[in-house]
This record gives sequence, structure tokens and C-alpha cells, in this order.
Amino acid sequence: MFRTLQRAFRPSPNDSLSASFSRLGWLGFWMQAAVGIVPLALTIYALVFGRNPAPGTRAGFPLIEYLSLAGLLVLVFTTLWSYRYTRLAARIADPERRPDEAAIQGTVWTGIKASTVGILFSMIVMFFEIGQLLIYFLRAPQAGIPVIQTTSGGPASWVSAADIAGLMALLLTMFVEVAVLAFSLWLLYRTTSPSVEFPYASGRISDP
Repeated sequence: MFRTLQRAFRPSPNDSLSASFSRLGWLGFWMQAAVGIVPLALTIYALVFGRNPAPGTRAGFPLIEYLSLAGLLVLVFTTLWSYRYTRLAARIADPERRPDEAAIQGTVWTGIKASTVGILFSMIVMFFEIGQLLIYFLRAPQAGIPVIQTTSGGPASWVSAADIAGLMALLLTMFVEVAVLAFSLWLLYRTTSPSVEFPYASGRISDP
């Protein structure tokens, strides 16, 4: 098992860089496409049915909505960028269209930056969402939360299942973004290692 891990982290010069980009590009694309359906559906639901929330529901901050939308746009971008990796793999495999190492690393650096921004957005939204839920629960009786909570001098309010579903969608999105970031970092490392296409790799990472 140790030798298997050692071979994985030390690619052989006979390994194909094009195959690595194609394999991880498609894996990242389908992972993000599958998971992205959940936050996309919740966002569409919020835009269509959430304009005038029913009295008593826990209303969200506008900043959370904007950050959630920005994070969704970043997820769309990173999904398309993973697909770009697969197109780049075809160019790497073709000696006549093969870009140089610096150009390949520049493409990977863009994916790394986009994934990092997406993770940052997800963490900020989760922080605000959990903080808002914590404040709501602290205001309620410590024995438990009834289905409908009436605060003194205020309207009745409650936490819906959509709040928990939203947090689950954020968690899934951040999980995929972390995985895609790991894929990009691995591809960046592969560009510095000898491969079939670049048997004399420079061994250094170009500045973004």
C-alpha cells in the first residue's frame, strides 16, 4: 500500500500529462454538475417563491442571498473550467497544438484561484447562516424549540426545513470545491514532473 501511494505521489516519466488532465477534468466536471443541482434548485426556489415570505418565517439577510448567488456563479465557473481541463488535455496530446508549461500552469492557477474564492464564499455564507440560527435558538426556551415560537412582544416565527437544506447544500458545495481545488493542485504539481509529453520538465512552478 505504501508503494502504491509513493508511486501516486511520484509520477513516472512514462505517465501521460494529457491523461491526468482528462481524467481529473471530467471527474471534477461531473462532481460539480451533480452537486450543483442542489444549490441551483434552492436558489431558483428562493427567487421564485421567496420574494414575499410567509409571516413568521425566519427571513435571511440580503447579504447572505448575494453571497450565495456569487458562490453559485463561482461554482458554475469552476465547473466550466474543469471542462476546459479536458479540452486542454486534447491539446497537450497533440504535438502540433501543445502549449508550453507556463501556459498550462497559468490555466491551472486560474482554476486554483476560482476554487479558493468559491470555498471562501461558502465559508462566509455558512458562518452567517449558522450565526443567525444560533441567535434564533438562543432566544427560544432552552428546553427545546416548538414548531411555532412566539416571542414576547413580537410575531410568531419558526425555522423551516429549507434552512437546514440550505446548510446541507452549502456543505456539499464546499466539499466539491475542496475536492476540485485538490485536483487543480495535483495537476499543477504534475506539470512540474516529467511526463510523456514533457520528458524534460523544468521542475519549477511558474508564478501566477
